[in-house]
Amino acid sequence: MNSKKPLKSHRLPTPLTQKIVLITGASSGIGEATAYAFAVEHCKLVLASRSIENLKAVAAKCKELGAKEVLTIVCDVSSEEACQNLVNQAVSHFGTLHVLVNNAGISMRAILADCDLGVIKQVMDTNFWGTVYCTKFALPYLLENKGSVVSVSSVSGLVGLPGRTGYSASKYAIAGFMQSLRIETLLKGLHVGIVYPGYTASNIRNTALNKNGNSQAESPLDETKLMPPSVVADSIVKLVKLRKRQKILTLQGHLANFINRFFPNWVDWMVFKFVSKEKNSPF
Repeated sequence: MNSKKPLKSHRLPTPLTQKIVLITGASSGIGEATAYAFAVEHCKLVLASRSIENLKAVAAKCKELGAKEVLTIVCDVSSEEACQNLVNQAVSHFGTLHVLVNNAGISMRAILADCDLGVIKQVMDTNFWGTVYCTKFALPYLLENKGSVVSVSSVSGLVGLPGRTGYSASKYAIAGFMQSLRIETLLKGLHVGIVYPGYTASNIRNTALNKNGNSQAESPLDETKLMPPSVVADSIVKLVKLRKRQKILTLQGHLANFINRFFPNWVDWMVFKFVSKEKNSPF
């Protein structure tokens, strides 16, 4: 009788060469880095953003890095019509889609008592509804190809951040949406992944909305000390290759997520103290 345990099977990386990848918010930050990471894999890219000039610069570098072809499309993901047009143009050009990366997003910084409700609506329209719209319209092609949809959430989608009620709400909503979609499509071969970055160096804090809906213009953090966008981008590519369900980045993120399950009151105070030390903190 053979008493040996069966060997564990390891999922082989999915080759990405020639795969058609749509990335929203691709003109800067995590989206830009993700475009470069998929370009190295020799993918065909659809890059979407509100800034066509920045997109063109990113597209040029993607071609240098090995992208087979790059299509740039101006798109404000808060618009349902714009998201449908984005997917229609991508499919009209390439014929189908294999990977969707929902990355486009904006942030905000204001306590709820002072915040105009329009600010929270704007954040939800871009972060959450932008994810819903793009996923909905891309879904038939992703299902047809047994492809991947990955959304960028945040550690603030695991532990709420004070002064970012709208932002945290949008990131929690994205996680719930994606988790539900994963279960809905269990029998259809769709890969659904979520990435939870910590503080990442980008312009998202510079463009974050204040209580009146204006850009705060200056980041309250030292961006040079934050995680590079390339780390998030590499995690997204690896998630797609290995068809993993999620990735929490940074030790801080893992600890906050784990400890919050057992000592939520303590985590509340630690998060409050951390945010209170930010430059021009609302607390």
